[in-house]
Amino acid sequence: MKLFIPLLLICFSFGCKKSETIAEKITESKPTNQLIENPNDFYQKLSNAAISIIDPEVVYTPDYVGIKYPNGDVPAKTGVCTDVVIRAYRKLGIDLQKEVHEDMKANFSLYPNLKKWGLKTTDKNIDHRRVPNLEVFFSRKGKTLPITQNPKDYKTGDLVTWMIGNKLPHIGIVTHVKSSNGNPMIVHNVGSGQVLEDCLLSWKIVGHFRYGN
Repeated sequence: MKLFIPLLLICFSFGCKKSETIAEKITESKPTNQLIENPNDFYQKLSNAAISIIDPEVVYTPDYVGIKYPNGDVPAKTGVCTDVVIRAYRKLGIDLQKEVHEDMKANFSLYPNLKKWGLKTTDKNIDHRRVPNLEVFFSRKGKTLPITQNPKDYKTGDLVTWMIGNKLPHIGIVTHVKSSNGNPMIVHNVGSGQVLEDCLLSWKIVGHFRYGN
């Protein structure tokens, strides 16, 4: 029997602890007003895709859900941090559910499932929705970039992972939108829906990736 309980510890648990500081940072502007009019590369398109799915009404839902394969998704008004990334890439024709599953199936020992969760086989419903798995996938199939505290080092379309409170993995997409202090803003979901926030340096950065065409 597969162990699903640890899923709650991967990107999900923080959702019930919304901080006032985080809530105050959420951008209320309409997403369509912030899109790049004529994106000329993949990463600009990814930024647009991320902004297009901004929805503070998405309820942070850490439940294990059985979904179809490929192109499966949890209900539209639910999700967690990984679902933001999955949904944005899917708008560009990339199904991370399928891509992650195929790489894990061929290279299971390189992923943390056995050590971290005691799983001995892949699970199409959840593997791509776990931050540690995405970190391995992006490092294998994309490009691993330096981790710094300089916001200028984080470019449009980059993927960033954090460790919140030394135990909760989190992930978001860097957009072309800048905050009032010049920081690149992030589309993510840490409990207040799929939102655009100035949160790059809010937590410990543990991963910095670029993945796309």
